[in-house]
Amino acid sequence: MLLFSHPTGNANVRAALLGLLESRALKEFHTTLAAYPGNAWDQLGRTRWGREFQRRSYDQRLRSVTVQHPFRELGRTLASRLKLSSLIRHETGPFCIDAVYQNLDQLVARRLESATRHSSLATRSLRGVYAYEDGALASFLAARDLNLHRYYDLPIGYWRTARKLLAGELERWPAWQNTLTGFKDSPEKLARKDAELATASHIFVASSFTAKTLEDYPGNLSPVTVIPYGFPPISPEESSHRCRSTGRPLRVLFVGGLSQRKGIADLFAAVRRLGNCVSLTLIGSKVTAECPALDAELARHRWIASLPHGQILEEMRAHDVLVFPSLFEGFGLVITEAMSQGTPVITTERTAGPDLITHGENGWLIPAGNTEALVQQLEELIANPEAVRAAGNAARKTAAARPWSAYGRELAEAVAKP
Repeated sequence: MLLFSHPTGNANVRAALLGLLESRALKEFHTTLAAYPGNAWDQLGRTRWGREFQRRSYDQRLRSVTVQHPFRELGRTLASRLKLSSLIRHETGPFCIDAVYQNLDQLVARRLESATRHSSLATRSLRGVYAYEDGALASFLAARDLNLHRYYDLPIGYWRTARKLLAGELERWPAWQNTLTGFKDSPEKLARKDAELATASHIFVASSFTAKTLEDYPGNLSPVTVIPYGFPPISPEESSHRCRSTGRPLRVLFVGGLSQRKGIADLFAAVRRLGNCVSLTLIGSKVTAECPALDAELARHRWIASLPHGQILEEMRAHDVLVFPSLFEGFGLVITEAMSQGTPVITTERTAGPDLITHGENGWLIPAGNTEALVQQLEELIANPEAVRAAGNAARKTAAARPWSAYGRELAEAVAKP
């Protein structure tokens, strides 16, 4: 059985937990806040001031194995609400996201050490620890001392590859360099990432691209397994109703952080060249308040900083195509979300796109950082509305064949292997 930890939770974490629980491989789930029916976080999530806690809801079946450590995350939430930036400053703030991850990691390590002293956990078939990037080192070191497996989940590509691939963006789009926040990580944080990888006994990634980035690791690694994430439930209807009438602009949607890591400058440049043939909607928050180029572009288009997940899916159904031109992505959950709603996707080879999309059938793949290729692909869809409809229906069928439960089951099967 496994001790599983993640500070905040997301769709893939929930699916992994359920897969492990259903295979009877989950002993404890350690997190910061978990909303279950009737508990404090659930009740707070029903108020106007605590809606963000709705995102911390988990399946009721996990309640009995959940161990919560809320202090740091509550501090981060409150500091963000009160705009106390010094408390959440990158890496150094006492309630920054790095502090939240590392605090949970240390608490899990203490749990392992304490259980060993009291023989309460070590004698009950505990096989290992499952943890995520930036929150695994302390627990992995404790697990190694106990001869337990260390399962490492790397949700985005390796940092050395990221720097290699994104360095050119500083020259290609200098006005957007403030949005490339990954270059702000300290040497200490990067060394910690490498130490986590070195200590892991098995590494899980969600895309072939992420696996390939690990080739830049300067040393030997434990086995790497690729298990693509699942798709949300599909929309109840096909996308035949979206066939564009003559003269209507192609409705293009982008969902994600407004950063050049996501290729956002290329998207704006492509849309600008296509003029009135395209209408663009963006859903996502700024990664920095200091990018005048971004501010100028947002003023020209429909921009929504944040929406509940259900409303994002509605927006996907209301658009012809999702464009996700990311330059460096571990997976890109918005790809599977859009496809599940019958909205085809244009994305790059540096996402999970190649694992999910057959070019020209259920979506389209373009080279990362190639504005011209994006323009040409959009022009093709503008000229051929039927291709959009057909790809949308094919995308929906792809989504139906791989629900989230498939990801959870495959992960549990991989963890169960000797």
